[in-house]
Amino acid sequence: MARKFAAGALLAGTALLWLSAAAAHSIKAEPAEAVQAPFDIIETTIATKGDTAVFTTRVRGEAGSEKPAATGKFEGSDVYAYVWPTSFNSGEIGFDKDQGIVALAVTFHPDFDDAAKGGKNRDVWHPHWVVLAEDKTCGGGLKVIDIPAGAKPKVPETWPGVPLLIDSPEYPITFKGDAVDVTIPLSLIGGIAGAAYDGVTAGLKVSGNLHAPLLCVSNVFKVASGNLSLPGKVTPAE
Repeated sequence: MARKFAAGALLAGTALLWLSAAAAHSIKAEPAEAVQAPFDIIETTIATKGDTAVFTTRVRGEAGSEKPAATGKFEGSDVYAYVWPTSFNSGEIGFDKDQGIVALAVTFHPDFDDAAKGGKNRDVWHPHWVVLAEDKTCGGGLKVIDIPAGAKPKVPETWPGVPLLIDSPEYPITFKGDAVDVTIPLSLIGGIAGAAYDGVTAGLKVSGNLHAPLLCVSNVFKVASGNLSLPGKVTPAE
């Protein structure tokens, strides 16, 4: 399944997203029995309400109930994620501009911590901003962009100190029944008005030899739009 939705589709969708004259306010998907129910997306939404933005994904089963098994070591370990790929620019979330595809991800990984400033976040679902790029060596065709040794790119204050374009903000997350919500103050997100987005559930894997790419999208469970065309449009909540 992952190879059907390889990075080329995501990159093409990002380039063409503004050409759609009828962007949906939310993205609805038909249930798919082949996908595990906790990752079978049926609706994805990003809406602003007051001074906040709420990222929501609804699934066919209980959101957050399926987690990767612990391996006992960092290298080769697994990550499960609910992901919102967006049209945001990487410069709007604290990195250098134009670095890649910006996505919000709610992740679970029991084998390591990547919280900001040495905090602990293994064994709990938690949010990240990630910047993605195409990499055909990854099973899902995408990677979280590596920071080469010696490079000193611009990073957010809550960057966790790992050699990746990843941020570890402490946004409130709520799992309730079939839905996962992330609430973010609008003051912390530039370029959100009218932005485009999609919804993805996926598995990621840490490199077994800790070489680049360090963190691959190894398997795509489901894409809300079916083709990663980012048809959703951020709108005020009704």
